[in-house]
Amino acid sequence: MIRRLVALFLAALLVVACSSGEGDDLSFDDDEETDSGDGGLEDPGDCATVDAAVSSEKIDLLIELAREFNQSDLAEVDGGCVFVRPRSKASGGAMQALAAGWDESVEGPRPVIWSPAASAWGAILNQRLEQRGEPAMAPEDARPFMLTPLVIAMPRPMADALGYPETPVGFADIIELARSEEGWGAYGHPEWGPFRLGKTNPNFSTSGLSALVAQAYAATGKTRGLTLEDLAKPEVQEFGRAVESAVVHYGDITMTFLNNWFRTDARGTSLTYASAVAVEEKSVIDYNRGNPDGVLDAGEQPREPRFPLVAIYPEEGTLFSDNPIFILDAPWVDDEQREGARRFEEFVRRPENQRKVLEFGFRPGNPEVDVAAPITRDNGVDPNQPETTLEVPAPPVMIDLLDRWANQRKSARVLLVLDVSGSMGDAASADTSETKLDLAKRAAIDALDEFKADDEVGLRIFSTNLGPQEDQDFIDLIPPAPMSDVRETMRTRIRDLFPTNGTPLYTATQTAYEAALDGFDPTRINAVVLLSDGVNDDGDLDDDEEQLEQLLQTLRAGSEGQDTRPVRVFTIAYGGDADKTTLRRMAEATNAASYDASDPASITRVFTAVVSNF
Repeated sequence: MIRRLVALFLAALLVVACSSGEGDDLSFDDDEETDSGDGGLEDPGDCATVDAAVSSEKIDLLIELAREFNQSDLAEVDGGCVFVRPRSKASGGAMQALAAGWDESVEGPRPVIWSPAASAWGAILNQRLEQRGEPAMAPEDARPFMLTPLVIAMPRPMADALGYPETPVGFADIIELARSEEGWGAYGHPEWGPFRLGKTNPNFSTSGLSALVAQAYAATGKTRGLTLEDLAKPEVQEFGRAVESAVVHYGDITMTFLNNWFRTDARGTSLTYASAVAVEEKSVIDYNRGNPDGVLDAGEQPREPRFPLVAIYPEEGTLFSDNPIFILDAPWVDDEQREGARRFEEFVRRPENQRKVLEFGFRPGNPEVDVAAPITRDNGVDPNQPETTLEVPAPPVMIDLLDRWANQRKSARVLLVLDVSGSMGDAASADTSETKLDLAKRAAIDALDEFKADDEVGLRIFSTNLGPQEDQDFIDLIPPAPMSDVRETMRTRIRDLFPTNGTPLYTATQTAYEAALDGFDPTRINAVVLLSDGVNDDGDLDDDEEQLEQLLQTLRAGSEGQDTRPVRVFTIAYGGDADKTTLRRMAEATNAASYDASDPASITRVFTAVVSNF
């Protein structure tokens, strides 16, 4: 499904490349998105409701603007009134829901306004509808609401060591650093170790896709007109492999990198986690304000980082993300709602409201409003950059670029560790006969297709008293081997799994981590993926907390440079009884990420997101 989605997106790029005033659209990335409610807006009463599905990076802003609009004269239409009610909805999820007709029992109220992360989603939606002989729903003339360019974020001491901004920095410099046996020692800082790059997976994230486009242009020396012939050149392919060789790990969202950076910054170890990460300019501003996810929860206080980030605008050029306001041409939208939506769009594009866009770290979509604070050098960004905006390549070139990346990307060595304790045999939900293990097995099998042929993947299961030896808590069903050799065998072994006894979570994690260390390959991303649906239950809970602290100390050794073999433990908290806090702490100890699959029905999506790190 992901490949089909990407293919549709790429086919749409030519349509949307000129949809904004600056030709800067290349975004369908919802790096920080979760679906949520309507922000507590008051009851609309007798007013016609204009529901809006909005990507999360701007939901707080649009709820604020909706409150103001609903109390203004603009909300009075033909003797009646309209009431705008934004709800957070992931762009891809909203697109799929719209393409399928939008089931209100599942998705909530049908939107009149749709504001995804980028106008590319509108083109994808229209193409899907056209394939079924249905009319387009997203207008092609939608204007950008706000803008933000892709940058290379780097801790200030590292940017200073490179001489930035006086000395321009681009992907060629990243390659030089990645290939250097001295690493940062070549710049007088051997204590920082090798150069480590963070990038999201381009099949999932626009940040990763934009970075992939930018490095391809850097390899050719072009800023537009990238061709299939360019990508076929040996030197261009080698350039790509060299960049990917510096990658720490990939991922589905940039927040994994930013949160890890921020947490390690508090411990004074951020400079040994990652040297640079491809993110949006807005993320650099949020990070330097002490709020890396851009959202302050109740009682949360921002903390200035010890080492703020600097936004490096690649010397070779970069691309922008845009945000449209689509007033949908849908059968459920009546004239009164359409007029109300039109007035709301007019309202949010007013200069005084576009200045509020700045408060959230974005550049205004209305060209009448100047870029101003917080887009300032004090926040690590430069309002006069980028100097060069790259052209979006033609769809066939993009598809070829992704196909080549699948082979050029850094290979992985991953141990899949699955909980087969007795509770995995519980029903996944009240309305199904399938167990949690049934759903997990299907998700794991589907996710195997995301590994490339030479990724080395192993399969381990854990529960108490599993094997013939006394107190054996795990069995290696398949030792790590090239996926091309074990894919079918692994599918079969996963299908055959059944629930057994208790949940020795701590020993399972420790032994899996040690196994990954023993087989560590410095040329690969080395990781453990551990899924568990319960708390530690090995029959000896007297020293539970002490055992956990010892485990966390062991895991931190690699992430803090005490062990030169960094192995990342990605955890999945599966089902409502999973120990989410402990699984998160274990993942964070290795500078990885923990994924929440509290709803067993979400496990396929979550498993795919986890595997996107490789």
